[in-house]
Amino acid sequence: METAIGVFASRDRAEEAIKELRQSVPDGSIVFLTRSENEATKVSKEFGGLVGGVAGGATGLYAGIVASLLVPGLGPVFALGAGAAALLGLAGAKSGAAIVKSMANDPQAPVPTPEEKCSEDTAFFREVLKEGRSLIVVRTESKEIAASACAVLDRLGLGMKDRTPVRMQTSTRHVGDIAILDISGRITLGEGNVMLREIVSELTEKGHKKIVLNLGEVQYVDSSGLGELVKTHTSVRNRGGQLRLINLNARINELLQMTKLSAVFDIASDEGSAIKSLGQAAA
Repeated sequence: METAIGVFASRDRAEEAIKELRQSVPDGSIVFLTRSENEATKVSKEFGGLVGGVAGGATGLYAGIVASLLVPGLGPVFALGAGAAALLGLAGAKSGAAIVKSMANDPQAPVPTPEEKCSEDTAFFREVLKEGRSLIVVRTESKEIAASACAVLDRLGLGMKDRTPVRMQTSTRHVGDIAILDISGRITLGEGNVMLREIVSELTEKGHKKIVLNLGEVQYVDSSGLGELVKTHTSVRNRGGQLRLINLNARINELLQMTKLSAVFDIASDEGSAIKSLGQAAA
C-alpha cells in the first residue's frame, strides 16, 4: 500500500488539489480532513458530480456529505472520504461502506470511538489537524496512481519543490545496540520509500529496537516519502522500538516544520544526542 500525504494551510490550494486528484485518482482512495466546517463544505462541492458509490461496489465520496467526527482530545473534525474515520482511529465497529452509509443517512450521526487498535498514522494526522492544517491522504495499491497523486500534492501542498537527481543510497552501521541508517539522495515514490520500508522492516525483524535515521544527506522528500517516514516511525514504535531522526538539513527541517510533524517525530540534533537519548530512554 502506497501512502501520499498533502498538508495544506490554504483552502484554495486544498480545493484545487482535490479537483486535480480526481482526474487520475479514484475517489475511494482520497480522504480529506479539516477542522474547518466551511473549508470542508467548500471542498465537498468538488464532488457535486458524484451521486453514489464508485464502480465495483467500492464506496466513494458522496456529494454534499461532510461527516463530523468527534475526535478525543481534538474535538470535531470534518471529513470527506470513506477512510476518514479509520485514519483517525475511529473505525471501531463501523468501517468503510458502513461508516459512509451512516453519514449519508445522517451527517451528524455519532461515530463510535472505542479505544481499539488505530491506524498507525493516527497520532500524526491528529497532530497536523491540531495545528490548524488540513490534510489530503491518498492510499492506493497502484504505483501509477500514487505517482499521479504525489505530483499533485507535491506541487500544491506544503512540500519541497526542488528535486535532486541523486537516487537514494543507504548504509547501516551499529553503535552498541543502536542501528544507524545513513541515508543520502531522495526519499520518493518507487525509490526511496520502498527501500526505507524494506531496510527498517529487516532491522526490526532482526530484533533491533533502537534505530536512528541520519537524514543529513537527504535533499528531497516527496509526499510519498513523507508518508513513509510517518509509517516508519509508527511501525517501529508499534513493535516496541524507538526511532530518532538526526542531522536534518534546512530543507527537511522546513518541511517538517511546515507540516507540523516536527512536534511528533523524535528529532535529535546529532548522532551523539540521539545515542544519549536512546540510552536514557532504555534506562
